[in-house]
Amino acid sequence: MGIDLPLVWFLIIGFAVMMYVIMDGFDLGIGILFPFIPRREDRDTMVNTVAPVWDGNETWLVLGGAGLMAAFPKAYAILLSAFYVPLLLMLAGLIWRGVSFEFRFKATEAHKPFWDKAFMTGSFVAAFFQGAVLGAFINGVHVIDGASADGVMAWLTPFSVFTGLGVVIGYALLGSTWLILKTEGGLQRTMIRVTRPLTIAMLAAIVIVAIWTPLHNPAIANRWFSLPNLWFFTPVPVVVLIATGCILHTLQDDPHAGPFLWSLVLIFLGYSGFVISIWPNIVPPAISIIAAAAPPQSLGFTLVGALLIIPMIIGYSAWAYYVFRGKVKAGEGFH
Repeated sequence: MGIDLPLVWFLIIGFAVMMYVIMDGFDLGIGILFPFIPRREDRDTMVNTVAPVWDGNETWLVLGGAGLMAAFPKAYAILLSAFYVPLLLMLAGLIWRGVSFEFRFKATEAHKPFWDKAFMTGSFVAAFFQGAVLGAFINGVHVIDGASADGVMAWLTPFSVFTGLGVVIGYALLGSTWLILKTEGGLQRTMIRVTRPLTIAMLAAIVIVAIWTPLHNPAIANRWFSLPNLWFFTPVPVVVLIATGCILHTLQDDPHAGPFLWSLVLIFLGYSGFVISIWPNIVPPAISIIAAAAPPQSLGFTLVGALLIIPMIIGYSAWAYYVFRGKVKAGEGFH
């Protein structure tokens, strides 16, 4: 029995996107949380918690995009043309955030507030448009003769705007729980207070999307509520409630890693539900991974490279997080 190369590549791309959401999510979340932290010293500490690893986190986004182009060129062409505007705005936000990340440490006192605002803006824009693309992707793309037939602004719908805000909330939750893990004192206590309403907001966003999606998309409704799928999906809301309760519970007393780990569980549940909902399509509602896949020779050749590169990325990322483990105190950092 041969290897199902389209499936393998679908899993690789899905894994890369999931790693990006997890690892760059709390990174973006720190910028989103800046408005809640007026003291510059605390903002410096927040940024210092990710200074050694933030640019490496985005490697997963590059891997996911490059993998999509190599393994599913038809899907890449369709999705890029359909979502050109939000993707360009997302990249602009990431670039603006990256520039401000470096400049805010080197700016004069007169210019530091400007770069703080730039860091907030870039983080919010990048997160929002990632969520908007997610919502537009779930809505589906109308394809005629192998190309997107949607208008340049067809991606902009109430649903995509809501999913954009939902991703902003999710990243802010990851950022606040990451800072509970990495900071101490007054900043950590502030993050504990901020995390409680963010957790409730995240739960509300998940519930609204879970209701809105099947109402808006009959194909997904049929997948969720037909038998035997219904029996497999029924435990998911229960696990979501358990994860939410565990986040709130671990915020009591002296929290450390617990809130962050349970936030990752909550994000993973939402992501896995998204993947299950679109399967086996890579361009909803009708283009499957088989129809969009590159020739087997190309899939096999590029798979060799991916299997060499992915362990390297995991290895150096794990080593970086290990080296810079522990709490980051005020005044300490890696500029």
